[in-house]
Amino acid sequence: MGKKETPKKKATTPPPPLLGNRGLIVGLVVIALIVSTVGYIFATSGGGVSVVSPQECGTNAISYMNANIAQANSTATLVSVTEKNGVYQIAARYQGRNISIYTTKDCNLLFTSSYNMKGAATTTTPTPSPTPTVPPEPVKSARPSTELFVMSFCPFGVQAENVMEPVVGLLGTKSDITVRYIATVQGTTVDSVKSLHGLTEAKEDLRQLCVAKYYPAKLWPYLMDINANCYPIRQNVTSLDACSVNATRKLGIDNQKIETCAGGSEGLALLTADEAITTTYKVTGSPTLLINGQKYTGQRTPEAYKQGICAHFQTPPAECSVNLSAQVAASSGSC
Repeated sequence: MGKKETPKKKATTPPPPLLGNRGLIVGLVVIALIVSTVGYIFATSGGGVSVVSPQECGTNAISYMNANIAQANSTATLVSVTEKNGVYQIAARYQGRNISIYTTKDCNLLFTSSYNMKGAATTTTPTPSPTPTVPPEPVKSARPSTELFVMSFCPFGVQAENVMEPVVGLLGTKSDITVRYIATVQGTTVDSVKSLHGLTEAKEDLRQLCVAKYYPAKLWPYLMDINANCYPIRQNVTSLDACSVNATRKLGIDNQKIETCAGGSEGLALLTADEAITTTYKVTGSPTLLINGQKYTGQRTPEAYKQGICAHFQTPPAECSVNLSAQVAASSGSC
């Protein structure tokens, strides 16, 4: 009998990848998570890998993100850090949204997504990455016009004034730095003024405008006194009025002159003029900072405010080289 031939196997075509490039990305993230967990186990069993504290790692991760990942003129702020499945989950605030990023516990690896391998698989269309926003070139001038729009009793406006005060001390003779007030004048009396935090805020807006008109050199000392001593008791009308009188007396300001201005047509005319400018620029939030008509979107620190103004000089003065960065950034909210 002839030798029996073994049937040849049919040639098969390898199956196509299930997830394409997205699968590769998911795989890399999953591998990174696995590696991080193994690293943590290795560290806790004496393997020599250094575990960084949650707060320190969160701070380092946010710093890295702001330096290497965040878009221009955008910064992330740290909210909290928790340990989750062997890694750190870092909650942050970025461009008005809450986001989560993840790091290994030695704080060497950072990833922006996590995937639950025990969850149901879903097929989704990848969201295209947003096109980076290129900030406009600063409009420059020999003496930049800087306008800080606030409500006198808005907590974020008060913070912004406190941040701006050292900048005024540094650049006040080089740039026109003006405080403007967000309110609506609906009649011919003080009671007709509509302000977000009520009539007491409207009255203080008017006082500050009158101080700016008659005692411009004393406006910022007056604002700092009001913010430190009167803002905390703003809901007690009697105490608030007495506090304002005390602030003017300490600074050598004629209180009766200010009250006459603030309580009459003169003060209303000043506030109406600010209202018209606010409407022209479509300003709605306190604080809003405009430099040569351009909206500032950076951090709220004296150094950041200084740099924002200095970027609008045709020829920056020597004062722009002075560092004001010691103060912690104020909250990024608004009224």
